[in-house]
Amino acid sequence: MFHSLFFGELLPLYCKMEIKMDGKVVRAHVALIAAAAMWGLMSPIGKAAMDAGITGLLLANMRMIGGAACFWIASLFAPKEKVNPHDLFLLFFASMLGIVCNQGCFTFGLSLTSPVDASIVTTTMPIVTMVLAALFLKEPVTPMKVSGIFLGSIGALMLILSNRGPVSQGGGSMLGDALCITAQVSFACYLTIFKKLIARYNVFTLMKWMFTYAAICFIPFSYHDFAVTDFSACTVTVWLQVGYVVFFGTFVAYICMLVGQKTLRPTVVSMYNYVQPVVGASASILLGMGHFGWIKALAAILIFTGVYVVTQSKSRAQMLAERNQKEQE
Repeated sequence: MFHSLFFGELLPLYCKMEIKMDGKVVRAHVALIAAAAMWGLMSPIGKAAMDAGITGLLLANMRMIGGAACFWIASLFAPKEKVNPHDLFLLFFASMLGIVCNQGCFTFGLSLTSPVDASIVTTTMPIVTMVLAALFLKEPVTPMKVSGIFLGSIGALMLILSNRGPVSQGGGSMLGDALCITAQVSFACYLTIFKKLIARYNVFTLMKWMFTYAAICFIPFSYHDFAVTDFSACTVTVWLQVGYVVFFGTFVAYICMLVGQKTLRPTVVSMYNYVQPVVGASASILLGMGHFGWIKALAAILIFTGVYVVTQSKSRAQMLAERNQKEQE
């Protein structure tokens, strides 16, 4: 009887669950690849819009206003969720870290540096995330993590200090790269501090409130740029570039990122930052907006190596599982 029950009902049910789970994992990986690719393309496309007259502060606020509008419209077709008043309060601070500081610093930094450097700097986020996980989530600090953080830090410093040439000639700027790194630190803080809040609601509920808060808070910084910009002089190409940044680089990319984040471990999610510099740098070089010298190549190698070493180190859960297994043996 047990034999027939197992092979007749339980085993097929288990197989269906495994197939469903595998499909969910594959979907999460595809979503993260898509998000990283869209963010990678955003560096050269956003830089082209800035070169055409859209300032960094203006583009950042257009991302926030456009993102808020897209998520509010999308939320009309999504399952309705009631947000706790306390969570609404927390979402305000989450928006400051995850959107205002992140997008504001990155977009303004991109206006000062080259898209190649901006793409490379984005790979520092996994390192920052690991450091914050050790501080807030009590993840162990192993020799591998320390080595990876050291290599990545040296690479980032080399990249910043090597930028002495004008941005118009494909060079970067120290301030621009520093702002791009600040954006990564801000987003890593958001993911770490508000991890439980992120898991509590669906993507549309989270993002419609966060982008609304961000748009309102950022308007005072970009009001002057809105007032002095001659939007009638913007060509169709410029509006298409802005549209890509708002719709794909913000709305679609954030959806894809949260789809992957809800399924995969943070370590796996962070490794997809590798795709951004590959896409961004390749597009920038093809468009003649940047170039690789040996210093940038070495800096990129150090950052990639540092990120890989950090993400290959064992987590707290893995170390506890190995310890329990040894005790049982």
